[in-house]
Amino acid sequence: MLRDITLGQYYQTESVVHKLDPRVKLVGTLLYIISLFLVNNLTGYLAAALFLGCMIFLSKVPFRYMVRGMKAIVFLLLLTVLFNLFLTPGEALVQVWKLTITKQGVRIAVFMAIRLTFLIIGSSLMTLTTTPNNLTDGLEKLMGPLKRCKVPVHEISMMMSIALRFIPILMEETDKIMKAQIARGADFESGNLIKKAKAMVPLLVPLFISAFRRANDLAMAMEARCYQGGEGRTKMKPLQYKRRDYLAYVVFLCYLLILLALRNLRMLP
Repeated sequence: MLRDITLGQYYQTESVVHKLDPRVKLVGTLLYIISLFLVNNLTGYLAAALFLGCMIFLSKVPFRYMVRGMKAIVFLLLLTVLFNLFLTPGEALVQVWKLTITKQGVRIAVFMAIRLTFLIIGSSLMTLTTTPNNLTDGLEKLMGPLKRCKVPVHEISMMMSIALRFIPILMEETDKIMKAQIARGADFESGNLIKKAKAMVPLLVPLFISAFRRANDLAMAMEARCYQGGEGRTKMKPLQYKRRDYLAYVVFLCYLLILLALRNLRMLP
């Protein structure tokens, strides 16, 4: 289960998407997420699915590897669908005890499931095709104008980069601790929800200790290298837009315009 979490991991390969400027991928991911909330019919979702499929194909990241990250949010996805299914008022279709499934509830539940799935896969595509260092540089460049408002842009970008970098490390550490606890007779599967929660205590305590120890080691390493923030620091590989990056912006703009045109189109019910 822990190995199925792909957020924060980088899949190294040669592709057009990998070579794009991180600012393009950050802006593109943000625009794609916004577009998912603009869609209100199946035609728009088909266009969003087609666009996401093309991006996955161009990234050369195996689809099964990308979908694997969905296993971590299955419970959240089911919970969201059930809430929308039973708590949305409207025209009744099926009534089970005191719960009523409405036509509007089915529509919203299906759209919400599709929206969350596309959102997770689209976000995973950005992290899988962008190294943490490039992601930090891209965030810092995009938030550069906020420096005039005394916002610590470099520090915020660094914290987000470290958080993303620590996700796969902590997942690996959790997997090691779980295997060690299972070898000592711990049971994380059987029992009810309360017993499973109690069984997680021997896992969480060493995990927190390990996380604090790693954070302390990182702080000491940064201090030993005289790290003092972003002021006066230079880049080994400064970000520069290329022709393919401008072309990518045009593609994202065309996608948004097409989606807005399909927003009020009723080709499918």
